[in-house]
Amino acid sequence: MEERLQKVLAAAGVASRREAEKYILGGRVKVNGKVVKELGTKVDEKCFITVDGKPIKRERKAYYLFYKPRGVVTTMSDPQGRRTVADYVLLLTNDGALAQGLMHPSREVNKTYRVGVPGIVPQEKLDLLRLGVKLDDGMTAPAVVTLLEYDHERNMTYFDITIHEGRNRQIRRMCDYIGFPVRNLKRIKFGTLSLKGLSKGKMRELNEDEAETLKKAAKLNG
Repeated sequence: MEERLQKVLAAAGVASRREAEKYILGGRVKVNGKVVKELGTKVDEKCFITVDGKPIKRERKAYYLFYKPRGVVTTMSDPQGRRTVADYVLLLTNDGALAQGLMHPSREVNKTYRVGVPGIVPQEKLDLLRLGVKLDDGMTAPAVVTLLEYDHERNMTYFDITIHEGRNRQIRRMCDYIGFPVRNLKRIKFGTLSLKGLSKGKMRELNEDEAETLKKAAKLNG
């Protein structure tokens, strides 16, 4: 993925983005051996960049898909002593711009969850989720809900629900609203990524196509 040269210089710790622009305009920056003075210049990870003749140190962006085990909270520390993501991996991605972009509500990145609730859930209750329900922080956007099965032995209904919002405990609150509190909840898909082929507690690095697709979803324009 290409990024603006001044952004790459700033990310490498050479200078602030504004100062980096001055470096470029001053002819202090070379890309693949050629002086670049255009602020709109874009570069990719393969470009060799120097400032005042010294190569910059570029951080390799890393992206990992992690299958969070049950009982592990998605935080780096927990006062209650529960297992956290930090107990399994310290860094899922070092691309801060991507992380912020994917979390921004305007990006509307889909997240799919597999939900288990006690009892038999009538279709009209699921239809409420499909239309949107009124929570204490406002109406939810319409969700995509797919009924999977009713487990007679466990007296549980299972369904998949896809939302693009990121409110706190949103799925649980939506299910509370329709009168069926969540017993089992697992995120099974984020954007185009799914947990297929990945075991609990394991992770894998994303391939280049997967990473690029996420960047497009986050609307990163370099």
